[in-house]
This record gives sequence, C-alpha cells and structure tokens, in this order.
Amino acid sequence: MRERAFDLALWLLLCVPVLLRSDPNDGGSWTEVVVGVALLGGCVAVSRRWPPVPIAVMVAVSLSSTLELFTASYTLALVAFGYLAGRRQERTRAALWLFGAVAVAGLLLTTVTHTSLGQWFTLLLTLALAVVAPWLIGRYVRQYDRLVRSGWELADRMEREQEAVADRERLRERSRIAGDMHDSLGHDLALIAVRAGALEVDPGLGPAQQHAAGELRRAAADATARLRDIIGVLREDDAGAPTTPAGETVEELAARARASGLDVTLTPTPVPTLPGMSGLALHRVVQEGLTNAAKHAPGAAVAVSVAPDPASVRVRVVSGPGAAEALLPSGGTGLVGLDERVRLAGGALTHRVTGDGGFVLEAVLPRNPPAPLPAAPTSARELDRARREVRKGLARAIWIPLALLVALGLLMAGVALWTQHQSYLEPEDYGRMRVGQSLAELSEDLPEHPLDGPPQRTPAEPRGMDECRYYRSTMLAAIPVYRLCFVDGHLAGKAEVP
Repeated sequence: MRERAFDLALWLLLCVPVLLRSDPNDGGSWTEVVVGVALLGGCVAVSRRWPPVPIAVMVAVSLSSTLELFTASYTLALVAFGYLAGRRQERTRAALWLFGAVAVAGLLLTTVTHTSLGQWFTLLLTLALAVVAPWLIGRYVRQYDRLVRSGWELADRMEREQEAVADRERLRERSRIAGDMHDSLGHDLALIAVRAGALEVDPGLGPAQQHAAGELRRAAADATARLRDIIGVLREDDAGAPTTPAGETVEELAARARASGLDVTLTPTPVPTLPGMSGLALHRVVQEGLTNAAKHAPGAAVAVSVAPDPASVRVRVVSGPGAAEALLPSGGTGLVGLDERVRLAGGALTHRVTGDGGFVLEAVLPRNPPAPLPAAPTSARELDRARREVRKGLARAIWIPLALLVALGLLMAGVALWTQHQSYLEPEDYGRMRVGQSLAELSEDLPEHPLDGPPQRTPAEPRGMDECRYYRSTMLAAIPVYRLCFVDGHLAGKAEVP
C-alpha cells in the first residue's frame, strides 16, 4: 500500500511540468498533454521492475523535442527516474550501457541533422547533471541503507551469538566438571579400591573385617560405575579436555599413590616444572597412568620417568602385568580426554601394551606451549566489509562525476580546436580575394566551415548584403576575424573585423 501511494504521488508530481508546459494556451496541445501523462504513468508503473526503462523513454521523448535533451516538461522526470534507478538497481552495467548509448545517439543525430556540435555538448552536460548525477546519488543512498541494515542484522546476530556462547560455556563447564570428576574422583576411588583389596586378603584380619573390606571394595566399584554414567551425561561428544589445574605436584601424586599400596617409582626427583598447559598435561599423564595401573594391574610395579631436554619433556608411565583381575570397570574416556589435553598443549601422546601384558603411557610435551590465537569474530569482518563497500560507493559518487566533467571538458576543448581549424582562413588566401568574384571561384580558398556567427561587439554589417560570413584570421585567438559579405552569390565586400 505504501509503495502504491508513493508511485501515485510521484506520477502526479511529474505530470505538473507536462501540464504547465504543454498547455494549449502555452503553445502546446492537449494531445501532447495526454501522451505525456500516459507515458509518465507507464514509466512509474515499470520503474520498480525495470529501472532503466523509464530513463530510456524520457530520453527518447526529450530528444524528439530538442537535441540538447533539456526540456522543461521532462527534465524533472529524468532527474527522478535517474535517482530511482540508482536507488533500486542492483547492478550498474545496464545503466552505464544506457548512458553510453544516449551519448552516441546524440552524436549520430547531430551528424545526421547537420547541426552544431554545441548542441551535442549541451546534451552531454544535461545527461551528466540531470541523469548520471542523480543516479550516482541513488547508488550512494542504496549503499548507505545497506550498511545500516547490515549493522542492525549484525547486532541481532551478535546478540544471538552471545546467547549461543553462553550456552556453549555452560556445556563446556559441564564437560570440565565431568573431566574433573573422572580425573580426581576416579583416581581417589581407584586408590580406595586398592587399599580395600589389600585388606580383604590380609591374613591378620578376621572374617568379619575381611568381609567389610570386600564390601568397601565393591562399593568403590559401584561408585566408579555410577561416576562413569554421570560422566557420560555431562561430557559432550566433542568436548575439549578439561583445564582445571591439579591441586598437587607430581611428587605428591606419586607419594599418595605409594601410601595407598601401589609400588610406584618416580625418577628423577624433583620433577622439572613446566609452565601453563604443559605443566597441567604432565600432571594429568602421570595421574592417568597411576589410575589405569590401580584399575587394571593392581599389585604390579609402576615406573614413572621424566626425561627433560632443551625443547621438550618426555614423561613415561610403565606398569607391569596385574597380579589379580581388574578391580574397577573402565569408562574408556580417560585416554581420549588425556590425548586432547596433550594436543592442546602442543605435544603428542602414545600408549601401547607390552609383550608381557604391561602397559606403557608416554607423552612428549613442549617446554613453551603455543598460545591459542583468538579468531576474529565473523560479524566484525562482515561489518568491516560493508563499511568498505560504502566507502567505495562514496568514492564512486565523487570521482565518477568529476571524471565525466573532465572528459567532457577535454572533449569540448578538442572539438573547439578542430572547429577553429576548420574555420581558419589563411591570410594569403584572404589577400588574393577580389570583390566581384563568385562563390564558385572562391570555394578553393575558403575553409569548410565559417564561424557560427559574429564575435561579440563586432561592428554592424554593411547594409544591402545578402549574407556575411566570418572566418578566423588566427588559429587560437577569437579576434580579429575576416568578414566576407555576398550579394547574389558574389563577393561584395571584405574586411578584417577587430
């Protein structure tokens, strides 16, 4: 509804000059009024779907009235449709081809009708000011509106992204909680099960105490199974490794495992410290190795070795074959999370089963872990691209009219020099001319084209002459000029006019 109201108002506005200038009382006719109003209505109707068509129609109507393209009835329509074409058109190629076609058509009409090139220059100037300039303004307004819309869209998108980031942070925190439960509680439950298993087979205890130790071991196994189920609920499929730092050193971790009954050997002592992610990964590798040994090889000896070199540190946890069957179930997520943590620290993790049934867990960690590079937000890149597009549109709106004006000025200067050359009469030829000679006798010495008229402030022409022609006496100066006057096709007078 709003678009129809706008089109109706535009049509009524553009009809006003046609009604005023084509009135029969002003030298026009009602036929011109009806045709003009109908053409304007059709142009307004198709201007949204085919923006260049109204420009072409108005140019054709204007050229039918004058080759200079400037008419009081349709110039306002040219300005309006030029602006709307730039505002509504997505691509510029069709409009540029149309502008070039109008310029070429004007030159052809000027040549065919044998009129002065001054009219063609006026056509180019009218085309530049009444059509091209409004079209460029429309293009700039379109680019600016696009930037504004992009800004609002990006604001909405950033708001949605912030909500999504908050959701991801909550899920990531759940995953970190799951990792901490697996790393710390699983390790502690494994040590409890080791101690309970040792008490269960201790001959110094009575049957009641051994039964209680067995119940404790089974309770630890059940707690570990429930812990595995909780981890499965909280941990995401693609969750990264947890980053919660351990609350103890590697030496303290080995001492606590040794106090729980594991045969742990740690070399060297003290263990070299690593900064950042590498230090956390080192602690986790040792913790995971001891936990796996307590779960799957209770009673076996565990050797932990840390071998530093200038660029990296190699940590190795080797456990022998178990003396009894595994006491606790395995969730299968420990090594996956550990591999992710080592990878984030810039290292590499390997593990394998030895020939005698033991297990080797080995990691190589860099001394200086790489810092994560924050990615540039997509919305910021898109906003920057939209701003660049608007700046380009503004630059085009400035330099294209300037380039057109400079080209038009150079063209006019070149044609002026050519016209001057065509109307230049050699002083020797002028001196040979005699009063009474006919135009046929003078045709070999006369230039192809005389001046369009006498220069300003030229003295009055002699009385009784049929016509007087003016030719340049110098190539560049506008004055003085030669004046040749004719009566009945014969030279009746000649003079150098200052």
